[in-house]
Amino acid sequence: MMRTPPEAYLIFKEELKKAEIEKAKLKDNYERTLSEMKDELSFLKEQISSQQDMMKTTVEYATRLENELSKLKNQISNDRLNSNKSFH
Repeated sequence: MMRTPPEAYLIFKEELKKAEIEKAKLKDNYERTLSEMKDELSFLKEQISSQQDMMKTTVEYATRLENELSKLKNQISNDRLNSNKSFH
């Protein structure tokens, strides 16, 4: 003869099942959110890398212009000195 389990056990078993379902939902939600955050982080890293490359190129360009400007100023100064000497 099989005994019927106590009502408290059946309620506990049902609550345990609900808790396991909720735990699975939370785990799925956590994993989905984590995946989205990883994707976004990867995108941000790409953006930062691109901006760093642009800044590096800009600095290199500005440095080159600065050097060319310095050479031009020196050339102008030398030309002035040489032109003044030729008149005397």
